[in-house]
Amino acid sequence: MLAVALLMAQASLALARSAPDSFADLAEKVSPAVVNITTSTVIAGHQGVNPMVPEGSPFEDFFRDFMNPDGNNGNRPPRRSQALGSGFVISPDGFIVTNNHVIEKADEIEIEFFSGEVLEAKVIGTDPNTDIALLKVNSDDPLPYVPFGDSDLMRVGDWVMAMGNPLGQGFSVSAGIVSARGRALSGTYDDYIQTDAAINRGNSGGPLFNMDGEVVGVNTAILSPNGGSIGIGFAMSSGVVTNVVDQLKQFGETRRGWLGVRIQDVTADMAEALGLNEARGALVTDVPEGPASAAGMESGDVILSFDGAQVEDTRGLVRQVGNTAVGKAVRVEVFRDGATKTLKVTLGRRETAEAAVPAAATPNAAPQQTEMLGMTLVPLTDALREQMDLGAKMEGLVVKDIDETGEAYEKGLRAGDVITEAGQQKVTTVADLEKRVEDARDAGRKSLLLLVRRQGEPRFVALSVSD
Repeated sequence: MLAVALLMAQASLALARSAPDSFADLAEKVSPAVVNITTSTVIAGHQGVNPMVPEGSPFEDFFRDFMNPDGNNGNRPPRRSQALGSGFVISPDGFIVTNNHVIEKADEIEIEFFSGEVLEAKVIGTDPNTDIALLKVNSDDPLPYVPFGDSDLMRVGDWVMAMGNPLGQGFSVSAGIVSARGRALSGTYDDYIQTDAAINRGNSGGPLFNMDGEVVGVNTAILSPNGGSIGIGFAMSSGVVTNVVDQLKQFGETRRGWLGVRIQDVTADMAEALGLNEARGALVTDVPEGPASAAGMESGDVILSFDGAQVEDTRGLVRQVGNTAVGKAVRVEVFRDGATKTLKVTLGRRETAEAAVPAAATPNAAPQQTEMLGMTLVPLTDALREQMDLGAKMEGLVVKDIDETGEAYEKGLRAGDVITEAGQQKVTTVADLEKRVEDARDAGRKSLLLLVRRQGEPRFVALSVSD
């Protein structure tokens, strides 16, 4: 009996993972909610380009008449340009989601439904950071719509179906699988699902469905050497889109949380230098005036968790913070001086935050130099501070020269950098740095963490201090 039950379970599992016999029922179910989008934009007239013909040439009259048949002296009138895209209805009262690049700068937006009905749409709000736009149409009758699904539940290998208006050919369906998760293209908040379902120009803004008819992504981009689908398409995950859409619907704009720190990923040698058991989290390089500063966060802290969720890296933290409501008080766990500490931070709004970026310049000279850790170092003086426009309060060691075959150069240090901390303690003299190196060796550590500033931007670098 046990063997029979096991075989039945395996057979059920195999059936669940097999390819669907047909996508026809699913396509028929969701098609009424998928729309074609046509945008119209007026392009201002401009001065035409006339050929250079010598005055008195027998061709002068010919080219004048050919280039300016209306006698307008080459001034071309305004013309109207059209573009095509896709979208989908998310509510019976007419809210429609598409890509921002589909409707950007459009003067008129027309929505064509599967039934053939055409309605004008207005823009409710856009978010260029995620390339999402929210539109609205008015209809006498409730519109068919599709719900969002949970993109976090999608696994590599799951079946998906894309719908849209590829190359202006009208409503079209393509199917494939999830090829990869968590892809980043260029944006701060990117979380793309990669799929081999065919996506072409005109599919932008259309939905990517799971097999339950739920939208798990918005088709946005393709990777292609020729402009056509080669099986590498990207859809912004519904986990990102739903949050953006909710804000656009409520405010007409995005309102993302802001922590107020500069951060970088934790590498294995940095983790060793800090005394962390694993290389994860976000290492704080600077804490300008803002929410984190007010809560007591310090440069050198490693953010391990945010609002109850574990932080893996900087990209994940940026998304977590951005998806959190402005004004919310959250608990942030940091690693500092060998122990964890919990801070309570009230988030600001990223869109209105002002980033203070101090200026810097490359030094031309420096006094009393010392060679150490593959670098030629000199302490900051008033003259150097003035030359480098660092401000009177800046302290540290200036990298005057660097061995291009050494570890420091390999890890990105360059002449003109300023080392302000070592082992998470301030350094103002070479003796301070030597003491930090000895302390690290005495503690049995192989690396020493340096805080380095370049052009006003701080970052941490871990250098080997093994004998």
